[in-house]
Parts: sequence; C-alpha cells; structure tokens
Amino acid sequence: MNICVFLSAADLDERYTEPAREFAKLVGKGGHTLVWGGSDSGLMKVVADGVRASGGRLVGISVELLRDAARNDADEMVITADLAERKALLLSRSEAVVVLAGGLGTLDEVTEVLELKKHGLHHKPIVLLNTDGFYDGLILQLRRMDDDGFLPLPLDDLVHFAAEPADVLAYLES
Repeated sequence: MNICVFLSAADLDERYTEPAREFAKLVGKGGHTLVWGGSDSGLMKVVADGVRASGGRLVGISVELLRDAARNDADEMVITADLAERKALLLSRSEAVVVLAGGLGTLDEVTEVLELKKHGLHHKPIVLLNTDGFYDGLILQLRRMDDDGFLPLPLDDLVHFAAEPADVLAYLES
C-alpha cells in the first residue's frame, strides 16, 4: 500500500520521534511505500529513515522552494512547482493518508484532504495519530463540528483517530 504521511520537518523530542520510528518500522516491515513531503530533516527524516531501514520504499514529493532539503536517496523524488501541486500529487500517489505531529503545513494538508473526502473527491482512509495528545484540540473541534451539524457525513466516515502506531496500521490493513 502507498501510504501518504503528513508530518513535521522540524527536529522534535523523543515523545514525537519514538512513535514516528515505531510507525515507520511497521510501514516498512509491512512492505508498504512511504509517500511523503520528501524532506530529509526533522520528523520527516525520522520516518523515512525508519521505513528504509525496515525494507520499505520511499516516494518523495517535494516542492521547488524546498528542493535543497529533499532526500537524496529516495527511490523516487518528484519536485513540484508549488505547494498546491505537491498536495495534489501526495494524495493522488497514495492509497491512504496518515497524519503525525506537525505544524501549519501539516494542518493545511489534513484539512484539505478531509474537505476533499467530505465532497466525495476521494475515498481514501485518513488516520490521525494522536501522539501524546498532540491533536486533542483538533479532535475536540472536529467532534463539535460533527455534533453541531457542520459535517454532511459522520466524522467516523471522514477520519479515524489512533493513539498508537500499531493501531494505525491495524486500521489500514483491515
């Protein structure tokens, strides 16, 4: 399975890197392909290193403005003209989307894929890995949107929340 991962390119502490390493190991050992933003820094590097070390394939989708940060040894690296093209290609090249801890770029990516799924423009599973409660606030907001009638379909049909890396792969492989 080609698994798109949205996550940070920042260097983060062990409470974020250890679950990311565990997730990456499961992706690689499962024979899956990582489709990611292509960066060779921060959490993106941690996951790419883990997938590679455990036998998985790496497909990077970077963007011209970040070309210098792109990983050199990916099995495939595509450089897009802009961030919009990058997001579209990340989604089109994947069969599932997993969201790990990240900043504004990650938040932009996850809200876009949720919006596209809401409108039926894709039916790929989206899993949010809530490492150390990082996404508690977002989950609370999404549940409020669901409860108050802002979503045209149930939240559970849009996104799955997971507390542990193993839960992510178990959901995607079921």
